[in-house]
Amino acid sequence: MTHDHHHEIPRYTPEQTELALNPPAGRNGGDLVVETLHGLGATTVFGLPGQHALGMFDALRRSDLDYIGLRVENNAGFAADAYGRVTGEVAPLLLSTGPGALTSLAALQEAAAASSPVLAISSQIPSAGLGGGRHGYLHELRDQQASFRDIVKSVHLVRTASQIPSAIAAAWESALTAPHGPVWVEIPQDILLKETTLPLVTAVDATPRELLPRPELIAVAAHALSHARRPVIIAGGGVVRADAAGKLRALAEKLNAPVVTTFGGKGAFPWEHPLSLQSWLEDRHTTDFLEDADVVLVVGSGLGELSSNYYTFRPRGRVIQIEADLGKLESNVPALGIHADAREALSALLESVTGRDGAEAAQDAVRTVLEKVRARLDAQDLALEQRVLASVREALPATAPSFWDMTILAYWAWSAWPGPMHSGQGAGGLGYGFPAAIGAAAADVTKPVLAVSGDGGAMYSIAELATARQYDLPVTWLIVDDGGYGILREYMTDAFGETTGTELARPDFVALAESFGVPAVRTSPEALREDLSKALAAPGPSVVVLPALLKLFAPTHLT
Repeated sequence: MTHDHHHEIPRYTPEQTELALNPPAGRNGGDLVVETLHGLGATTVFGLPGQHALGMFDALRRSDLDYIGLRVENNAGFAADAYGRVTGEVAPLLLSTGPGALTSLAALQEAAAASSPVLAISSQIPSAGLGGGRHGYLHELRDQQASFRDIVKSVHLVRTASQIPSAIAAAWESALTAPHGPVWVEIPQDILLKETTLPLVTAVDATPRELLPRPELIAVAAHALSHARRPVIIAGGGVVRADAAGKLRALAEKLNAPVVTTFGGKGAFPWEHPLSLQSWLEDRHTTDFLEDADVVLVVGSGLGELSSNYYTFRPRGRVIQIEADLGKLESNVPALGIHADAREALSALLESVTGRDGAEAAQDAVRTVLEKVRARLDAQDLALEQRVLASVREALPATAPSFWDMTILAYWAWSAWPGPMHSGQGAGGLGYGFPAAIGAAAADVTKPVLAVSGDGGAMYSIAELATARQYDLPVTWLIVDDGGYGILREYMTDAFGETTGTELARPDFVALAESFGVPAVRTSPEALREDLSKALAAPGPSVVVLPALLKLFAPTHLT
């Protein structure tokens, strides 16, 4: 049996053989970890040391890898997640055992929900303690991997030093195979610490498998789209991750099909394009328009709670769903399900569809929907919220990435932010914004990064002001301080007429930031644009605090 992509094993020169036979002294299992990561192309690792993991951290000293150490494992996970999102590359996350490992769980859930390629490498208690007996080691769990199996794509256990390169390479391949996602490698303390005479790890192959669409499904989908009277496209995060925005645009223009992007798919289609319905998915006018289409092409979205306007979307036309995650295929809406990477499927469709007329009608229809959305917002008292969001947009340089916590301004941004943004809306946990921005800044220190949090979410990651200062990262943190968990305050008031547990005592964020050596300013809605612009233009980290009580726009899925 032959393989098309068969690789020749490189012949070693006498000099290389000599080095393999006589590796440098003083290496341990931790060196095999960092050598494998380096061989796979990693440049930056995130993490937090712990007793059982010290072999890995000592080995970092002998490597070229850049290390960014955060103060809480969950925040280190968020930073790795963001690094993976902005680069499309694997983000290694080095963790300790037990409490250290478990503290990363919420971040790994976000990485799983958002399909971020995070490679978590955790230590374990010594090999002698594995197997579920109660030996009483520090950090001991009966079955540590069991806590992660429900969340990560794959689990890889190491029992000897020689298994380290293969386990990490297999995890790397898993993380980068569509759909991307977090993976888990576990290595016992004794294996990390034990000296090794294994040669230096050099060539490591971990090429992700391609997920190609089945040709008979593409033929059926292309026929339906070519003959549609009112086709529309819903573009999700899978389009962005597959770097398929160009293909999507070409297909939309060929079909004259309006495009709406999900909150996770922002940036998949140009915001001001005449076919762009933008991202107003939580608006009944958009939902009605999508329901009225005779063919709906869904690319790289599972049509989950937010993307379906809280499951109120009931399409009357034929749905075609392209999705790399098999679990999401037809999970919410019956469809012609095409299990494929968005880029590969869009390429195949682009070659197979015949162009449609109707550009003017499609563009008029888009304009009408957006005018109705605008009128609905204008009928509510939301001038402050729209001004604040516009000020943030104007202050942020066009190429600078932004990371949004679960806060009222982020809920606005999901619908109204024009273009790419990253948020913690996959799993919806608090504390994502600032540590994620740190991860993105570590990937590219040449441009500023914006984090947006509420005061409640800010307290989850306040310790990372020390990290931003330590590595002098260009992260500006906008904290909208409304004295509590603003979203939950609105939800509870709507549901029960009063609140419980939503009102918070909080620090003087400006004084607190300054105590970390991070410059900070208290601003107002009027001064926000100028203060934020100044902070983003200054080198290193900064904090801008906006005391403001913002409101959500009225939902349309309840009526």
